[in-house]
Amino acid sequence: MTTTTASFAGRTVSRLGYGAAQLGRLSERREEAVALLRRALELGVNHVDTAEFYGFGFANEVIREVLRPEDDVLVVTKVGADPNPGGRVPLRIAQRPEQLRASVEDNLRSLGVDRLAVVNLRRLDSGPGLRPEGEQVVDLDDQLEVMTALRDEGKIGAIGLSCVTSDGLRRALPAGIACVQNAYSVVSRDDEDQLRLCVSEGVAWVPFFPLGGGFAGMPKVADEPAVHAVAESMGVTPSQVGLAWLLHHAPNVLLIPGTADLAHLEANLAVAGISFDDATLATLDAIESRSSEVRLG
Repeated sequence: MTTTTASFAGRTVSRLGYGAAQLGRLSERREEAVALLRRALELGVNHVDTAEFYGFGFANEVIREVLRPEDDVLVVTKVGADPNPGGRVPLRIAQRPEQLRASVEDNLRSLGVDRLAVVNLRRLDSGPGLRPEGEQVVDLDDQLEVMTALRDEGKIGAIGLSCVTSDGLRRALPAGIACVQNAYSVVSRDDEDQLRLCVSEGVAWVPFFPLGGGFAGMPKVADEPAVHAVAESMGVTPSQVGLAWLLHHAPNVLLIPGTADLAHLEANLAVAGISFDDATLATLDAIESRSSEVRLG
């Protein structure tokens, strides 16, 4: 059995959190979105991941409506991209220091708080998705300068990084980094060395696309025969196996699987009770890793 809590930004949180990216699917059914998030809290979630561009602000609106100070939930947001309603890709890159500051202010307003506990800088140097071009190619040091200034001003509590390379992480560590969010799953482990660096430095590892997929062409955990065999033998789903493997793989892993479906939410959070014996872990560890590098734009 793995431990169910871990340290993150000076707090002790459940290793199973909730990612709000899918709440936007319920934008026409607000009551369902509110009920879903409330159920997550009832099931022990005290770490919620969001962004202003999730549902074009809808996710933050729901979080603001549901959460109360006494809930003591760690809300993590991100900057580096802004909403892009009507665009082929629903977000636009916003990497420049003044844009990062403006995005922090947007999140403060939409969440209705005076301070953001953790803000991830979506760097876009690695992993699937968009790549910055032209004036959006900004040096990491310039971005860290504005992020640390915002922290010094009390507008953010801690800094995280997303879509970052190992070299970028090493450059940023002296600034004080609370977490890294990169694409990572049992079928796509490009950043294994970076994960191990985070373990040694006490930095939380918060994988997005923990079940693979996300974009066409990315490997999916549910397509892996070994995962299906383990799931069948244990009477659980392949998705649950994929999430549980992450919890077993390293002690600093925090999961934020997103869903707009109540049954999926409950299934995701149930993986805390899944244990693997040594032989099963060895089978899953032996799965071939395939790259998650898929470009958009």
